Amino acid sequence: MFSNFDSEILFAARLLLGGAFVFAGLRNIQNAALVSQLMTTRGVPQARLVLWLGIVLQIIAGALVIAGIWTAAAAACLILFLVFATPMFHNFWDHQGPERASRINGFVGNVALTGGFLALIAQSL
Repeated sequence: MFSNFDSEILFAARLLLGGAFVFAGLRNIQNAALVSQLMTTRGVPQARLVLWLGIVLQIIAGALVIAGIWTAAAAACLILFLVFATPMFHNFWDHQGPERASRINGFVGNVALTGGFLALIAQSL
């Protein structure tokens, strides 16, 4: 069904999409105290536990996307992650000036990632 070139492009797409989440999960481990505190101020109950569940989800689902294993399910899990994380960390409506612009960029980036995962799901079904 796919030529070798198509397979290589698809692998590059999975590597970039999944790799972004593996990287983010590893980065969140380094910044766990700060991120947990931010989540607490945003009203997340049991923020530390939720953070660590999110980190595990990012790393495992990201790795599954990269490997092409259970791709649709892993991509769906990452979409669900984005649905909850995006308004929590990219709440542009609460900010002004350069901070607002930065948050809008993060929000739009996460919307684009969601689109990429939807395309990956469509391709893998």
